[in-house]
Amino acid sequence: MRIVSLLPSATEIVCFLGLADQLVGITHECDYPDNITGRPKLTTNIIDHSHSTPLQIDKHIKESIHTGSSIYQLNRGLLDSLNPDLILTQELCDVCAVSYNEVERAVKELYGERSKTLGTGRVLSLDPVNIQEVLESIITVGRTVGVEVEANSLVAGLQKRIDRVVSMTRNLSYRPRVYCMEWFDPPYSAGHWVPGMVAIAGGAEVVGRAEEPSFVVNWDEIAAAQPEFLILMPCGYDLSETIQESRKVSFPDSWQDLPAVKSGNVYALNGSAYYNRPGPRLVDGLEILAQILHPELQICDIRKDHAAKVSL
Repeated sequence: MRIVSLLPSATEIVCFLGLADQLVGITHECDYPDNITGRPKLTTNIIDHSHSTPLQIDKHIKESIHTGSSIYQLNRGLLDSLNPDLILTQELCDVCAVSYNEVERAVKELYGERSKTLGTGRVLSLDPVNIQEVLESIITVGRTVGVEVEANSLVAGLQKRIDRVVSMTRNLSYRPRVYCMEWFDPPYSAGHWVPGMVAIAGGAEVVGRAEEPSFVVNWDEIAAAQPEFLILMPCGYDLSETIQESRKVSFPDSWQDLPAVKSGNVYALNGSAYYNRPGPRLVDGLEILAQILHPELQICDIRKDHAAKVSL
């Protein structure tokens, strides 16, 4: 089967299932695993963010979405030449990938009625809102491409790791208050699967809403929530970028009185790898979160590319 992935998490899922050799096209943001980086890239970012601040990036994205435009451009000619049997995309977030509507239009224009049958440009949208649905999406992809047995086995391994964390945190008497920050300026909460991951990891997300999109938060609202842990996981940033950008943010003076800041529990994480993308590595992210919140449980080792303490 010839597979095109229009979002990084789907690319990771395909490779997790051992189907990297069937992946004929990816996006410009697909960077994991390393063996897929040479694949044809079907998307480009319309807005150049290389020299933009987080506030400017947010403004550009909001303007594009408000006018009904996508911030990504799909190379329809390349899509046609690749002649995929399956196109993996999403409808969950206009910031994460080419909009589903644009993909659907492109497929109809290129394939017409043939788009309704597998083998001629079928579109599969992956839209999980919690970690269990992420596992289900892996099985869905496996079933679609004919490796459901293998997918079930791999997902069982991920589920075993999740269950281990659940068993270790289930009866904790102390669940610290946590704020996971998905964007710096303006500040955003982390939504969808992240609050649920915090709960499994033995914490309580005090701003973000489980299974709902992230949203802009007022600095004072965050301060009022009195988080005991500040977790910085801006969307699309790796650990070094998160640390670098955190040093540029003008955090309010009132934040110096936050319990998290006073106790030194401010962590920069590799959001791009372990939290922003609904793929298999969310389980790694869950274990990292649990280790940060409850180091006494010794859930996992935190490598230098996983997380780092920062000061505000």
